[in-house]
Amino acid sequence: MIIADELRQQIIDGTLPPGARFPTLAEIQEKYGVAEGTAYQATRVLLNEGLTVTKPGAQTRVRELPDVVRLVRSWYRESRSGSPWHADMADQGRVGAQTSHTDEIGAPPAVAERLFIKPGEPVMQTAYICTAADKPIFLCTSYEPLNLTEETASLLAEGGRLRDIDVVERMALIGHAVTKVVEEIVPRTLTSKEAERLDLRAGIAIVVIERTYFAGSRPVETADLVIAPTYRARYEIPIGEE
Repeated sequence: MIIADELRQQIIDGTLPPGARFPTLAEIQEKYGVAEGTAYQATRVLLNEGLTVTKPGAQTRVRELPDVVRLVRSWYRESRSGSPWHADMADQGRVGAQTSHTDEIGAPPAVAERLFIKPGEPVMQTAYICTAADKPIFLCTSYEPLNLTEETASLLAEGGRLRDIDVVERMALIGHAVTKVVEEIVPRTLTSKEAERLDLRAGIAIVVIERTYFAGSRPVETADLVIAPTYRARYEIPIGEE
C-alpha cells in the first residue's frame, strides 16, 4: 500500500519523530485524495507493525524509540558465574529476574533440524520469561538433546546444582566444550501465547534470535529469543585486548 509505505518511511527517517502526533484519517484523506476506508487501512498497517500507538480517547502517535537493553554480554571475556541475565541487568543498573518452566518433549521438526536429530527425539525444553524492573523484556525457549544431558547434573537447565551457571560452563562440566555460537535473525509475528507473556498484542511484527551452541560440529543447545518490540538488543563485540 503506497500510503502506508510513505508514512512508514517518514517514521523511519525521522520526518515523523518518536512521540509525534500521527496524521488523522481526515488529514490522510485530504493529502492523498482517498476514501476514509483506504486511509483507515493504511493506519492499521502501521499500527499492526508496532510503529504507532493509540489509546481510547487519545490521538494516535508515533511509537517512542525502544529502550536499549544489552541482552548479550561478551560472555567469552567476562566471568560466567551466576545468572548471566541478572549480571547483565545489574551492570546496567536494573533489577533483573526470570521465571522458567522445564518439560521433556519430542523435538519439533524445526528444532530437530537445528540440533541435528530426528523429529520427535526427546529434548529438554526450558521456557524463560526475563524481566527488568518487573516488566517482561524477552522470552527464551531453549532445547537440549536428552541423549546429551540425560543422567548428568546438566539435565535441567534451571534445576539442580548447576542452575546458576550458563550453558557454556554446564556443557564443559559434562565434557562438551562449546566452540562457537551461531545466531540467525528471523522476522515473524507474535503468537497469542507469546503476546500474553509479554503483555502485548498478538500479530505484531517481532524479531526472533535463533541461537545454537556448538561443541565442535555438534549442536548442544538451541534457543529461540523473542524480544519485545519496545526494546532492542545491543551487541558489544570487543576487538583485540582491552
